[in-house]
Amino acid sequence: MAAAQRGMKLFKGVCYWERFMILMYIVETYLDLRQHGAYKLPTLPKTLEGVISQEKFEKSRAYSLDKSRFHFVHEFVTILMDSAILFFGILPWFWKRSGDFVVYAGLNADNEILHTLAFLAGVMIWSQITDLPFSLYSTFVIEARHGFNKQTVWLFFRDMIKGIVLALLIGPPIVAAIVVIVQKGGPYLAIYLWVFMLVLSLVMMTVYPILIAPLFNKFTPLPDGELRVKIENLAASLKFPLKKLFVVDGSTRSSHSNAYMYGFFKNKRIVLYDTLIQQCKNEEEVVAVIAHELGHWKLNHTMYTFVAVQILTLLQFGGFTLVRNSKDLFQSFGFDTQPVLIGLILFQHTVIPLQHLVSFGLNLVSRAFEFQADAFAKKLGYASSLRAGLVKLQEENLSAMNTDPWYSAYHYSHPPLVERLAAIDEPDKKAD
Repeated sequence: MAAAQRGMKLFKGVCYWERFMILMYIVETYLDLRQHGAYKLPTLPKTLEGVISQEKFEKSRAYSLDKSRFHFVHEFVTILMDSAILFFGILPWFWKRSGDFVVYAGLNADNEILHTLAFLAGVMIWSQITDLPFSLYSTFVIEARHGFNKQTVWLFFRDMIKGIVLALLIGPPIVAAIVVIVQKGGPYLAIYLWVFMLVLSLVMMTVYPILIAPLFNKFTPLPDGELRVKIENLAASLKFPLKKLFVVDGSTRSSHSNAYMYGFFKNKRIVLYDTLIQQCKNEEEVVAVIAHELGHWKLNHTMYTFVAVQILTLLQFGGFTLVRNSKDLFQSFGFDTQPVLIGLILFQHTVIPLQHLVSFGLNLVSRAFEFQADAFAKKLGYASSLRAGLVKLQEENLSAMNTDPWYSAYHYSHPPLVERLAAIDEPDKKAD
């Protein structure tokens, strides 16, 4: 009788989450189809006519359609695998098998940390195997076909191996700490977990650009010259505590371009991709892009986002404490025990609907921040250069020229180019 009840709970739990996953897959596929239709449009948006060349537009369409078709296949395979994992009870089965492996290795299977690490090692191997064909096709077929991929097969696998080694070095101490905190946390568990993750994020934000990123890319100081002087003068005029200015060799892997800044307090650094410098027509366009990024700093966007993420993280851990000891939750997914890691995974499944809403809200805020950063750069006198720079980057990255409003509202953290250009031009039109 007890076994029958457990079986019914498992069936109900699995069916609920499988139905929700399929529902979300249908909704997102519908949005993807709308965007795919936008990619097929044969003409540029009126705002971009005469701004984007027809040649670049055709290349952008071909690139976007290739990525879209690949995305449909990838998402279909993913939903099939995820549904099979839930329906056939692969997760609890794999947890038991990882415990058997710990025993086979001559270790104590009752040690939850060792059991968890064995489970995660298996999951990592599975993920690498299932993701590898898609990564290879994306990099060496789609990206190469459209002139973006610059890395060799050796470099691809070298980066992958480096990532695995880093995960093996960094992951176990973090996992062990989380397991211990949950086991010993008591009524203040959510606060302890939040403090730990806060400290960890600050450490990683400090360590990653200094110790980890250089393992994958070469960072060199921006050479002396007019571009460096202009960026330093801009930073000084805004009282931005710029300490170092780097160029990263992004071109060794891809032709896509970017720029970012990092650092705490009085130790800020700016990183320019070499592809950004190559693609922009002149130095003013590069400086305008940096003015936009400095706008995020001056307007405290980075701080607001960080605080929001910390609040959401604390609320999430608070929710986890409410279901941490729920036998029904674990049994509904086929687990006879209540491991810490599995509890966190299952809780993530239970709040997926809320996560979609939060993600949508954060995208709305992010798009508003982008408009504000553009306006900030415009006030500094970089309107025409920023406009030209955004157009050039859109062209060189073959970004989508036509976007479906529903798709962009749901997925985009940055406004489409048409909307950004309209916002930049708007004050000029009012002035007229």
